[in-house]
Amino acid sequence: MILKAYKTGVRYKYLLILEKIVFYPWFFGVQICPRKYTIFSIMTKISFPYNLDSLHKQELFLREKAIEIIQSKPKLSLHLRAVERAMSLAKVVVDYPDNDEDFKVVKMLSIRMFNAFGASLTLMSSGYHQNGGLVMRDILETVFLMDLFKTDNTTIERWRFADIKTQRKEFSPVAVRKALDERDGVHTMKRAEAYKMFSELAAHPNMHSQHMLKPEKGGDIVTGPFMEETTLEAGISELGRIAIQAGEIMNAFLPEGWDHDDVRASFALIKNEWIEKFYR
Repeated sequence: MILKAYKTGVRYKYLLILEKIVFYPWFFGVQICPRKYTIFSIMTKISFPYNLDSLHKQELFLREKAIEIIQSKPKLSLHLRAVERAMSLAKVVVDYPDNDEDFKVVKMLSIRMFNAFGASLTLMSSGYHQNGGLVMRDILETVFLMDLFKTDNTTIERWRFADIKTQRKEFSPVAVRKALDERDGVHTMKRAEAYKMFSELAAHPNMHSQHMLKPEKGGDIVTGPFMEETTLEAGISELGRIAIQAGEIMNAFLPEGWDHDDVRASFALIKNEWIEKFYR
């Protein structure tokens, strides 16, 4: 093999002369019969796009600013502790030794929430507040579904095998919220209001969503990530509120006495501290 390289700007071009190389099917994504070939090819190594690299550096810079803001506000730190414990609780659920098909659904949804908590926090701390809110709606919807499953374990199997008609009738977001409200005997529509808030501000492209793209109230929308204390505080507060709900419902699926590294016990302490701080 002969290798020659020459530099043009920031790009390095390589001239490769390959002789009698055995190629197998789908090598380089091209199906070639498994026989010997003499190939002359030019391959180009291109650097990572500068603008994307610059954007990522800005995200890291904003993350440092976000950490400074959070560390300066004890209430925000408490919200993050709740998030961290809820994520740890998800791991306890996943590690619980139960291979029942219905419980595998509980594990799957717990993993989904673990990933969503991490994604939402990463997005907000990097300056993408609207996108972080979008992921929060996903967590909220998952919490409601798991709450329904805990109310009636037979719904898990029905959900697993539901056709499109049944999914829409029994397990659509609005159907799940309605079932939970009827179970609790409430007519305040608080679940629907919370879901609607995330839908309008973060999920659906409408005029309300512009507020999540403004560093200052009444100001102009900006392109790309930004960090603003009030916006970050609102997002972290909502994430902490959802973390308490998520932790409670995941904990409800575990048998009494099962724990790992006292995660369940520590979540209970954080939950009590959180309730004491924000609701009493």
